[in-house]
Amino acid sequence: MKQFKKVLIANRGEIASRVIRACKELGIKTVAIYSEADSQALHVKKADEAYLVGPGPISGYLNINRIVDLAVNTGADAIHPGYGFLSENPKFPEVCEKRGVIFIGPSSKTIAMMGDKIESKRLMKSVGVPVVEGSEGGVESEEEAVAVANKIGYPVMIKASAGGGGKGIRICFNDDELIKNFSLSRSEAEKSFGNPEVFIEKYIEKPHHIEFQILADNYGNIIHLGERDCSIQRRHQKLIEIAPSLILNEEMRVKMGESSIKAARACNYRNAGTIEYIVDKYGNYYFMEMNTRIQVEHSVTEIVTGVDIVGEQIQIAMGKELDIKQEDISMRGYAIECRINAENPRKDFIPSTGKITAYYSPGGIGVRIDGAVYKDYVIQPFYDSMIAKLTVSGRTWEETVRRAQRALDEYVVKGIKTTIPFQLKIVQDEDFLKGNFDTHFIDERLYLRDYKLQKDPFDRILAISAAIAAYYGI
Repeated sequence: MKQFKKVLIANRGEIASRVIRACKELGIKTVAIYSEADSQALHVKKADEAYLVGPGPISGYLNINRIVDLAVNTGADAIHPGYGFLSENPKFPEVCEKRGVIFIGPSSKTIAMMGDKIESKRLMKSVGVPVVEGSEGGVESEEEAVAVANKIGYPVMIKASAGGGGKGIRICFNDDELIKNFSLSRSEAEKSFGNPEVFIEKYIEKPHHIEFQILADNYGNIIHLGERDCSIQRRHQKLIEIAPSLILNEEMRVKMGESSIKAARACNYRNAGTIEYIVDKYGNYYFMEMNTRIQVEHSVTEIVTGVDIVGEQIQIAMGKELDIKQEDISMRGYAIECRINAENPRKDFIPSTGKITAYYSPGGIGVRIDGAVYKDYVIQPFYDSMIAKLTVSGRTWEETVRRAQRALDEYVVKGIKTTIPFQLKIVQDEDFLKGNFDTHFIDERLYLRDYKLQKDPFDRILAISAAIAAYYGI
């Protein structure tokens, strides 16, 4: 095993800070990159070295040659891509390999293979992993799309072949809706991914979104770390994740875990990855996609299994053989992660920008914060809206939900709008408490947006002080 001396983190925000923490625990120096807009970001302050990349707030984080040049020039042994940006761009590991820098992730071939939604479904089908019925490949015309939809039956989804994050998806219940949305999906796919190809897939109504965490080393050893339920979503984007799932029994967990390992082996996977499924109301599961990177929601799996997934990523890249066996993995208790986003839920989750005038994060037993902001930090309009992750854990589901309620109630972020009061309303909902939720949970409960804004406890102290001062004429 080659011990890394230095790792460059090709990302920003909370994931950059998370990788820095893992590197420090392994005795590895870190190099951060940042844009001018991110000059005061936490990951810049925490890294051993930090370098400006640009120009502009986005392009620097997408400049493969510039980033790899920095790694070489600073003496970094490896690059961790985090999530988003270049993390699933197959050209990135190619350039790293040519320059003698280790990419902390799977091979370029695997990323390309699993990043193509059509090809990945074909591969899964060939090795016996269940897939949703749909078109055999991309569809080029409205007529072809209608023919496929009528063959498999409505409702159907139009999905971008190179897609992710809910972009390019349209749900259609008849021919007219399909024809209306076909060109819109292709246009959004082209704009978002540079590839207009779309395919048709049977739409599973009100499913659960379940994913399995994979770890694979360079020697053919593959294990899974159990599942996460990511069904609480808005606009096909996750908002709250839990581990383990409340709907899986042990038999189903074993079966889906075996399918996940089979899927990883089929694409010669190495490092950390995630197999995503949809599960219908009858307990049938279907492969949806594979994310060839660390996931935002990895923290819930770390908490219930005790495995440092980011630490394992780095050590696998150093050549370490997995010393964790499948029989060593067990899930203890429950964990809930809330993505704290700078958004206004009352206005269809539009992003909120500006200066954070007060920031008080919760603490106590079973509370973890993966944050990227602080008081006086300015939220820019250029990046993803997530500013922190709140993850809580407990011995039972009821204890974990109560802890989530308490922690969200303690969490104060002022100066911008956030999803905190909305998420508090979710974890107080009776159906959530009972585990009665699916991917339509938020859409079917508009009353969740009718929440009370939190009050800063310091505001109450100041108000009392002001009243006392006024009474005594101070």
